[in-house]
Amino acid sequence: MPGAALTAFDVARSTIRLATMADRAAAYHVCLKTGDHGQDGEARYREDPDALGRIYVGPYLAYEPELSLVLEDADGVCGYALGAQDSRAFYARYDAEWRRDLLSRFPAPSGDPGAWTPAEQVYAVYHAPDYYCPEPYAAYPSHLHIDLLPRAQGQGHGRRMIDRLTKTMREQGSPGVHLGASVRNERAIGFYRRLGFAELVRTGGDEDGTVYMGRRL
Repeated sequence: MPGAALTAFDVARSTIRLATMADRAAAYHVCLKTGDHGQDGEARYREDPDALGRIYVGPYLAYEPELSLVLEDADGVCGYALGAQDSRAFYARYDAEWRRDLLSRFPAPSGDPGAWTPAEQVYAVYHAPDYYCPEPYAAYPSHLHIDLLPRAQGQGHGRRMIDRLTKTMREQGSPGVHLGASVRNERAIGFYRRLGFAELVRTGGDEDGTVYMGRRL
């Protein structure tokens, strides 16, 4: 029945696999449903449900196929883990190729930033992206991020997906990986700490800041 807990059989049917561009719509939906500091962002982004996915999902599927994983259960894609082997190289390609299309389709918002809609705030990021990488970069050149729908959380899927990504990064020669989490997403920060990530630096304020964490591979 709707809302019932997953049975052991349902959990066993969950599959972690490499993503393809055919998964883009489903992965964008996961991004939307986790897009409000880890909570459901659908109400915030009704104006443009794909606004966040164009930054945090699409370019990874296009440019880092070996580091793009999706989690799929009986009801479809319910999570993803996406990464880049060399963050600076990835951002350079995003800037030169992917962002060009965004700029042509989505004008920069004008007027008082305090009056921008959530979608307009994302459009502003299209026009003024943040390519920040924590130091020492040579120690943590790779990066990743992961999002799971509530029905897929608490079952070990996140750990397994990150283990698979970091194994691939290590095999491809990366010495370390970093990630960023909203300072408001304490659950995610605790999860990453349990996986061996340590805080490197914090940026921004108490409400809108980011905690950058790293792990040696």
